[in-house]
Amino acid sequence: MRVVIAGGHGQIALRLERLLAERGNEVVGLIRDPHQAEDLRRAGAEPVVLDLESASVEEVAAVLEGADAAVFAAGAGPGSGTARKDTVDRGAAVLLADAAERAGVRRYLLVSSLGADPDHAGDDVFDVYLRSKGAAEEYVRSRSALDWTILRPGMLTNDPGTGLVRLAESVERGPVPRDDVAAVLVELLETPGTAGLTLELISGTVPVAEATKTVGSGH
Repeated sequence: MRVVIAGGHGQIALRLERLLAERGNEVVGLIRDPHQAEDLRRAGAEPVVLDLESASVEEVAAVLEGADAAVFAAGAGPGSGTARKDTVDRGAAVLLADAAERAGVRRYLLVSSLGADPDHAGDDVFDVYLRSKGAAEEYVRSRSALDWTILRPGMLTNDPGTGLVRLAESVERGPVPRDDVAAVLVELLETPGTAGLTLELISGTVPVAEATKTVGSGH
């Protein structure tokens, strides 16, 4: 499987690249900063320098050509202002969806956030972030040519993954290690039955593969 990951140097993306490469997949990571290329190579991914805040649909579609799946794992990151929440967390996710459609890549995974809502109230940066993620979700759901899955992790931590999660269409608030988010993304890519689902994720008691198959079979 050839998988293109937007936000290729993100903390979840680097973990995902490593896991996918270990399973023998061909992985491409989109990055803005060429200095990050070596980190991606070490994770087993091919780096492609492409700024999703300025790239055209055609440029992104050219990179997606021949891919089996696209994963949006980019984020403006801590310390970025409200404007970049819109251009990255919403705008770049929309761009990747449009480019996937143009390139004929049906499988699309969007890493969102628990609490994402286009109508979320408030003016803090995190409020804008949740609105931007919610707007991205809404747009992706409208793309009928895509077999999309939206994953909304809870509070991300750098604790070692346990491999045990709670994955459902609605969960209570809680933390989840980035290791386990990446592991769930791998399973989602390999579980076609999860297409068309918006899933929430926190730490739990069910092994990742079992949790993913359960939600996929119930669809």
